[in-house]
Amino acid sequence: MNLTAPVISISGIGTKFAGKLTKLGISTIFDLLYHLPFRYENRLLISPVSQVQPGETVTVIGKIISIKNEFTHSGRFVQKGILEDNTGQINIVWFNQMFLVKSLKGKNVALYGKADFFGKQIALVSPEYEFYTSNTELVHMGRVVPVYPETAGVSSKWLRSKIFSLLKILPETDPWPAPGLPLWKETLINIHFPKILNSQFSILNYKNRLAYDEIFLLQTKSLNLRSVWQKINLSHPFTLDQSQVLNFISNLPFTLTSGQNQAIKEILNSLSLPAPMNRLLEGDVGSGKTVVAAIAAFITHLNGFQSIFLAPTQILATQHYQTLSALFKPYGIKIALVTANTKNSHFSLLNSQLVVGTHALLSDKNKDIFEKVGLVVIDEQHRFGVLQRALAAKLGSSPHILTMTATPIPRSVALTMFGELDLSQLPEKPAGRIPVKTWIVPESKRSTSYPWILNQLQATSLPASRQAFWVCPFIDTSESAISVKAVTAEYDRLSKIFTGLKLGLLHGRLKSADKDKVITSFKAGDYDILVTTPIVEVGIDIPNASIIIIEGAERFGLAQLHQLRGRVGRNSTTSYCLLFTSSGEVPKRLKALETLDSGIQLAELDLKYRGPGEIYGTSQHGFPEFKIAGYDNIELIEKARNEAKKVLPQINSYPLLRDLIENDKITLIQPN
Repeated sequence: MNLTAPVISISGIGTKFAGKLTKLGISTIFDLLYHLPFRYENRLLISPVSQVQPGETVTVIGKIISIKNEFTHSGRFVQKGILEDNTGQINIVWFNQMFLVKSLKGKNVALYGKADFFGKQIALVSPEYEFYTSNTELVHMGRVVPVYPETAGVSSKWLRSKIFSLLKILPETDPWPAPGLPLWKETLINIHFPKILNSQFSILNYKNRLAYDEIFLLQTKSLNLRSVWQKINLSHPFTLDQSQVLNFISNLPFTLTSGQNQAIKEILNSLSLPAPMNRLLEGDVGSGKTVVAAIAAFITHLNGFQSIFLAPTQILATQHYQTLSALFKPYGIKIALVTANTKNSHFSLLNSQLVVGTHALLSDKNKDIFEKVGLVVIDEQHRFGVLQRALAAKLGSSPHILTMTATPIPRSVALTMFGELDLSQLPEKPAGRIPVKTWIVPESKRSTSYPWILNQLQATSLPASRQAFWVCPFIDTSESAISVKAVTAEYDRLSKIFTGLKLGLLHGRLKSADKDKVITSFKAGDYDILVTTPIVEVGIDIPNASIIIIEGAERFGLAQLHQLRGRVGRNSTTSYCLLFTSSGEVPKRLKALETLDSGIQLAELDLKYRGPGEIYGTSQHGFPEFKIAGYDNIELIEKARNEAKKVLPQINSYPLLRDLIENDKITLIQPN
């Protein structure tokens, strides 16, 4: 059986059904096997019809001895039948399914449904049915039955039948090593069709096997990408002038942290190798990633090559452009900025040693401009699609790649998510940063917080004026979440409360030029309060901003709240973060923000609170790459990574794994 074959190769699945299955993320037989139940129904108990009581949901087996269509006064057809077993008879009722009379009459069937009074008699009303013979195994009755995510025209019953047939013909041998875990076929059978279901029912071992498979597949693909990348010959080998690099560092207006120095050493080592660097630089908010990337760009310049610095938003690109311009001004390094709103000549881009830009930099019109790219830096890399990252690599001939993220990631998680990348981390913040005082403000204290905020913003005793961010989850008020603050309505409300202050409004529906205008005005001090959506999470540097108020804080993850908090605390005065919550009981995880200032610690705490991904749940938080595996299961992560390292050199011994990689069809297990 070729598990990477398209689903259309399965008997009974034509073009029409194959198209519907793509809506569920199913395109291959492998995908169908890993389309997992989100819940189960206990249909184990088969009741004698003589013992069926009203209100019970039961499974019964017998023969349809009679069935007919009746037309009601309300204009509906009712199918009335009688099922008989060796204990007696029971009435059956369906509605507007006239074809059942012909297909069920005289047949042996299993029925599952709720017993109720129909008229004055007990009947099974609209039960599910399955034909039954002594030679066939029931799929939909008399067992624990899986219920799957569905789409129009694809029911759980249909999926159940196809998956049940596939499980019967799976090979007995495992497609890849999984030491100490259940066999692959055994796992899939017990996940789709468990034998029992009660309070003691545990699928922990089978769940661990699925989680292992998910991590293993990701690791194998990542390590394969890494090996391919390392085989590429670097078109622009670098030489390192240690004295000039040290001179650049000594002239910086601040002292580097030990983490920055370590990251620079790791980057220098990578730049000296014959293969292109492919490194992830992970650092908390304000940890100084930009200056580390700037040193890599400086080395690229010393070697006579060009650097490209990609940012996901105009705001962040402009911020980087300003920072890098200040750092490189003494060295005469020409820098260009490319966004949707900038106009640059072909000549100016060709003659810039460093080009900072947004996705606009990746447009086709720029593809022939960059002839000597030696380094590509991608900030907030998770915001760029895979295709865009690949295109960034094609801008030059095998350039060095440095990706950066401010998302707090424990090291074990980062190594799993980005197995194809070398990893550098910045665990500290630069000296002089004052921790932001963080308070949780329940709804009962909202009104008393307003005078305090006003007093802080109008204080004349401080060395500099203060400004505030006021963050709301949504742009417009949602009918389904009336209590959740929306930025447009909140702007109007706050304008009436803080009548003596100037307020600005920022959200994602504004045109790019209007966003830039609002940010520029806020930075210039034209606004005291900027009422905004979480669009300010990254790339906003307002030195005078020392208060951030976050509405509906319980709706945000710890990592995002920490990122938002990083918008303040960028000067020498004490800054504040007020977490407004409308929850009756403050979530325990929010309290951690009052005492912890480390993004890594908060990320690890988030893992602890939420636990590993649950096989029964549809809601997953944090990193979207895993749907079943838990990032806190370090032992399983290490086991999968070690096995992937062993397997990759002998990939031809594992045909399914080889085909998945060659076809680039490794997709993580579908959410339940």
